[in-house]
Amino acid sequence: MRTGAAAGHTGYYHEAVRYDTDEELLAVAVPFLNGGVEAGEPTFVALGEGTGKLVRAALPADTTVEFLPGGDLYARPAAAIRFYRQLLADQVAAGARQIRIIGEVPEVALGALWDWWARYESAINRAYDDFPLWSMCAYDTRICPPEVLADVARTHPRFATPDGRHVPSPTWTRPESFLREDRPFTPDPVQATRPAIELYDPTAAEARAAVQRVDPGRLPVDHLEDLVVAVSETVTNALRHGEPPVRLRVWAAADRIVVTVSDAGSGPADPFAGMLPVGDGAPGGLGMWITYQSCNHVSRHRGPDGFTLRLTAGSLYTAR
Repeated sequence: MRTGAAAGHTGYYHEAVRYDTDEELLAVAVPFLNGGVEAGEPTFVALGEGTGKLVRAALPADTTVEFLPGGDLYARPAAAIRFYRQLLADQVAAGARQIRIIGEVPEVALGALWDWWARYESAINRAYDDFPLWSMCAYDTRICPPEVLADVARTHPRFATPDGRHVPSPTWTRPESFLREDRPFTPDPVQATRPAIELYDPTAAEARAAVQRVDPGRLPVDHLEDLVVAVSETVTNALRHGEPPVRLRVWAAADRIVVTVSDAGSGPADPFAGMLPVGDGAPGGLGMWITYQSCNHVSRHRGPDGFTLRLTAGSLYTAR
């Protein structure tokens, strides 16, 4: 039987915690975690280094709460989903009737990378709904821009408050609607320059070769290989499922490579494409899932001229 506020709830019980002080965070996190331990439920913390230390110090020394590597875990949204789905499946297979997790996205995600982390927060409402999970996502209002907090309210069905309440979000938006919106993203400054390579209707092999030509050792080998795979998958999807012309553009900065793949179509019909592996032969589903696993940042944009996917490998432009 599930315990706490999630008692009687089926599937994923998803909450956000907005806090103005460390004391407010602890007022929510400590009872939540101690309650999980007392109920014999698998209980996890996936916070950053600073907040993780704060919470650890407030828990009993002999606590059985497990601390996950929060920073590494949240390197890429699709990878985080893959990790958590496996963790949750393992816990359920071991007999868990409810799992508790409190986590936070890295601070770098609150700026120019927020577009795909907002999509993550929305997509997990479905991604984790197969499991008896009760999770809290912590957001420090001292560092969160207003647009981030607005999206937090739209992607979380409810809020946990320091006085022990669990209140519905008045602007909660179902992921099927939220994920279909055209999310604004911050242009990378390198895109203001002339692209190093521009190709129309390239084959996958030509796209792979283009990315390899612009990398004079600026990326680690594994990062370059991942980007080559992602670009190949993206171009293949555009050629198969988009509308011509397909345009590939590649920019090379000192520490990163930025690639855009555009076509004249409207993009994937499935709003979860990229965030979840899409089965049943859905167009482009697996290719986008691979792409989201392989890049440091993926942005998508629908406009009057069609659909564009932007892929970044290497150091990220993170200015707010």
